[in-house]
Amino acid sequence: MKQHFDEYASLYDAWFMENPNVLLSEARLVALTLRGAGNILSIGCGSGLFEKILHDEFGIVITDGIEPSTDMAEIARRRGLNVTIATAEEADFGAGKYNTILFNGSPSYITDLRGVVAKAYEALPAGGRVVLIDVPKESGYGMMYNLAKALGTWDHPLLEGVFPPKPYPIELVKAANWRTTAEKVAIIGEAGFRDLDCWQTLTTHPLVSDDTAEEPLPGSDKGDYVAVIGYKI
Repeated sequence: MKQHFDEYASLYDAWFMENPNVLLSEARLVALTLRGAGNILSIGCGSGLFEKILHDEFGIVITDGIEPSTDMAEIARRRGLNVTIATAEEADFGAGKYNTILFNGSPSYITDLRGVVAKAYEALPAGGRVVLIDVPKESGYGMMYNLAKALGTWDHPLLEGVFPPKPYPIELVKAANWRTTAEKVAIIGEAGFRDLDCWQTLTTHPLVSDDTAEEPLPGSDKGDYVAVIGYKI
């Protein structure tokens, strides 16, 4: 997984810059999940793009991140983030140090998500929260991405007229393994988290999802980007 983001780190930021309303919709969702979050650790922080937006636009400060890609980590560090280069499976989550452990867009790139969420539970203090945010496998984006992954390209008759004008880089699509919202809810619950809650955004078809920036909605029944939140009671 690391090599994909090392080779294509610049494409990640470029895609969001080309889809600014998708970026804003997603950032609003992340910000909502982090209200009163205390100290936050961002797992799979990537280039630190979201962390910078959360700071600049929403007043949410995230100082620490974990990221396996050296190239991504370098960009995040230039944006002011303290980054440990490691996979989520290998990393130390700092027992008792953080009130919230955030996985924004990274669950689909974590092989042992069940083990990693269990590790997050052990690291968090009572009252701490875990936040998993990603494209659900069952969503419009999820099904579109899985078709492109199976075909190995966006340039195929089966995808003609289906994907947005500026689609997510196929190299990063190929590296992902999307899970359903139900799978993520089950994983969080099995780890011991309670009071689970879901929020969603990107509720229109992927073809037009960048036309307008959305406000997050409760639930997980129509969004192509969904947050699952659980608390350590």
